[in-house]
Amino acid sequence: MNAAVATSVFAAFMVLTVALGLLAVRGRGRGGGLAEWSVGGRSLGPVFIWVLMAGEGYTSFSYLGAAGWGYNFGAPVLYVIAYMSCGYALGYVVGPMLWTYARKHGLVGITDIVAHRFGSRWLGAAVAVLATVFLLPYIQLQITGMGVVVSTISYGAISLNWAYFLAFAVTTGFVVVSGLRGSAWVSVLKDVLVILTLGFLAGYVPLHYFDGYGELLHRAVEEKRAWLTLPGHDSGGLGEGWFITTSLLNALTVVIFPTTVAGYLGARNADALRRNAIWLPSYNVLLFVPMLLGLAAAFVVPGLAGADSNLALFKLIVDALPAWAVGLVGVAAALSSIVPMAVFMLVIGTMWGRSVLSLIPSVRGRREKAASQTVVVIAGALALVMTYVAPNTLVRLSLISYEGMAQLVPMLLLGLVWRRLTLAGAVSGLAVGVAVVCGLVFTGHDPVWGVNAGIVALAVNLGVALLVTFLGPRGTDERPDSEVLASDREDLGSGGDDRVVAASG
Repeated sequence: MNAAVATSVFAAFMVLTVALGLLAVRGRGRGGGLAEWSVGGRSLGPVFIWVLMAGEGYTSFSYLGAAGWGYNFGAPVLYVIAYMSCGYALGYVVGPMLWTYARKHGLVGITDIVAHRFGSRWLGAAVAVLATVFLLPYIQLQITGMGVVVSTISYGAISLNWAYFLAFAVTTGFVVVSGLRGSAWVSVLKDVLVILTLGFLAGYVPLHYFDGYGELLHRAVEEKRAWLTLPGHDSGGLGEGWFITTSLLNALTVVIFPTTVAGYLGARNADALRRNAIWLPSYNVLLFVPMLLGLAAAFVVPGLAGADSNLALFKLIVDALPAWAVGLVGVAAALSSIVPMAVFMLVIGTMWGRSVLSLIPSVRGRREKAASQTVVVIAGALALVMTYVAPNTLVRLSLISYEGMAQLVPMLLLGLVWRRLTLAGAVSGLAVGVAVVCGLVFTGHDPVWGVNAGIVALAVNLGVALLVTFLGPRGTDERPDSEVLASDREDLGSGGDDRVVAASG
């Protein structure tokens, strides 16, 4: 009976999710082109941008991985709140800068931006391939997370394999048709449910199991002291150095992450991005809930090991709540997988349609959108297959994606603000940085010397880029149009005046 009730609630909301995604593009015509599909026609207002970018902070990691880290280690999980808050502060400057540059030149993603900046279409294609390698595991992360949620809230009635397929089918069903706008509409539903369910759980679980926060925190101090300070309990060296460097690395990376940039470029104007950067950190308060409840689960359901620790929060929920409430919490957690997964798939499709497949003359132009939509289905299917044949832990997949994507920071951000950076310097730094991070991560040296391996690789990346730039020929502007370069300097220096962009775009 419980399984039927919870599954029915979940199914009803999944139908609503697909319907919202399809309604998002009603009346907007079918010939909107790639910009309409991939960045919402650059017309999303403050509310849609807020919920869409807030969705970056609430993924399956929030309900599963964050609670699992709270359960296993304790304090190190707070790096999530630290880096996201710092990233929003950086986004106040970076977001409008990228929006201005992309709007002025009709660009729709990071591969477009680097290709235009360095005047090299092959560079855009190469970055698209590299970014896809680091993004596919993140799609797998969301499929895995939603699968675990669906299987758990159905009380085992739905197997993991079918739950994985459901995650893929629902997400692909609306993102191919509605693009970024559909994701923004679904984000509204997701955020309402996230706020309601986490707000309820924050009060209910401590009262249900501990008669309030006083007893929970007293027991934590007395029995779980190691969980409350760095490096946490049995964390393998996640101390102060790791915490600081990981927070710094991820804050730098999140502002150029392809999904974040998609949100930037979908904004109606740069002021919407600045307002969101101010208000988004307040949304992070909710992230304390799964972290704290993961610690609470260490008392209530001890003994969870390995990947099972990611179920710490849901073990409490299934045990403490009626089936209909379990279904609602499950919907919130599932949508926290679907929304970011949709944007990841969308971004991969856009990168390939615009920067890789567009190298084929017959695809370039009007067929780029159709090519991008096809890639979305292929990317999602590939991630689904990876989920079946190469499952991995949630947090490790997330960290590898960020550490690898971080190596694009010098090419993208430094390349925009410092025109002397050459193509040879940017490419050399990227190649060395990726090689270093892969070598460290895949040999088990992360953290290395007590710090995040990704920031070590980023430092090497930056050093090589600067060295090659200074030692190589001064060269002329990498892009052929020097007049455009001059206007770009003015735009970036002024912070991106919307009226100038509107007049020139």
